[in-house]
Amino acid sequence: MSDSQPTRRVSPLLQLEGAVANEDESSPDYGTALHYSSPSREERALLAGQAFTDLSHCEVLQLTGPDRISWLNSLTTQKIDQIHAGESTELLLLDPNGHLQNAVGVFEDGVTTWLIADSGWGQPMADFLTSMKFMMRVEVSVREDLAILGALGTAADSLHDVAATAQSLGSEGELPVLWRDPWPGTGPGSATYGPSDAEHPARERAVYLAIVERKELLAAAEQLITMGLQPAGTQAWEAVRVTSWRPRPAMEIVERALPHELDWLRTAVHLEKGCYRGQETVAKLINLGRPPRRLVMLYLEGPVDELPNHGDDVVVDERVVGTITSAVRDSEDGPVALALVRRNVPVDRVLEVGNFRGGQQVIVDPGGKSSVSPSSRPGAEFRGRR
Repeated sequence: MSDSQPTRRVSPLLQLEGAVANEDESSPDYGTALHYSSPSREERALLAGQAFTDLSHCEVLQLTGPDRISWLNSLTTQKIDQIHAGESTELLLLDPNGHLQNAVGVFEDGVTTWLIADSGWGQPMADFLTSMKFMMRVEVSVREDLAILGALGTAADSLHDVAATAQSLGSEGELPVLWRDPWPGTGPGSATYGPSDAEHPARERAVYLAIVERKELLAAAEQLITMGLQPAGTQAWEAVRVTSWRPRPAMEIVERALPHELDWLRTAVHLEKGCYRGQETVAKLINLGRPPRRLVMLYLEGPVDELPNHGDDVVVDERVVGTITSAVRDSEDGPVALALVRRNVPVDRVLEVGNFRGGQQVIVDPGGKSSVSPSSRPGAEFRGRR
């Protein structure tokens, strides 16, 4: 990430009744509401399509110009050269060694390509894209005047109506910007390191994000409330995300993280699209190797009023074998966490995290093979003949 950081705002939705602010300036969700009454009830309302969440801490990038799509296609992991107006997808930015640097949602309205970035990750993405413009006919801007609201399921209809009232997004496109999260559907040309789409816990969780004018954010929220939706805080939103095993840049992109380790190929990487930065590592791991770590969900036992922190060590027999990326309190499962652990940690081992102990739920296959990896390493029949 670059040293250039966006202004950290306090959301006007903290004016809504019962809002409890996130005042932790180290949190990516700073300045929004943790909850409005009960995180558990709000989580259940989100899952039922009866709530919305203030995600105004996230960031919006606008790409314009006739070369924007082919240019973005050449730089990132996703094949978007044939994207149509109204389509949603996501893509990753990798370093030359294939390690994760950023991830954004993509929405095309026919005139403008919109990128939705995590809190603190928009400007670094814009800086990189700007540095790669060269002679391409494309313009990149961070739209600090825009904000995001999120919801699940049938609440998308209300989000669509609210997004359609935004008249000053700065695009000539006629479509309201309503991004549909592709997770966990395995895209064309993609692969999985985790369960099939039909067996994934997020298979029936359709997540939508709407872009609205920041100055109209409170009015948009009040409009959603009149439509019968209730506000849900980021604690509830994060509980839904974690139990969906959904990676988030601000949490799961830790040092040297690979998309294979997080099962992120399924929605953000096209394995047949051609060259991009980091492609060699992506292909090599698919065909020849095994990712060194794997994402797991931990069911935790420990202090009732605490949770592990992002970055806490995961330990087996006093040996560090991984790190906590996200920890939440779920309305059904209680305290749970996502963690990156060494691939060879036995799946039946109880792991220790500070004062907590956790049993593993396998997400990424400990065998290290994707759904398209060869059954045996190419050339294996020639090894050992000397």
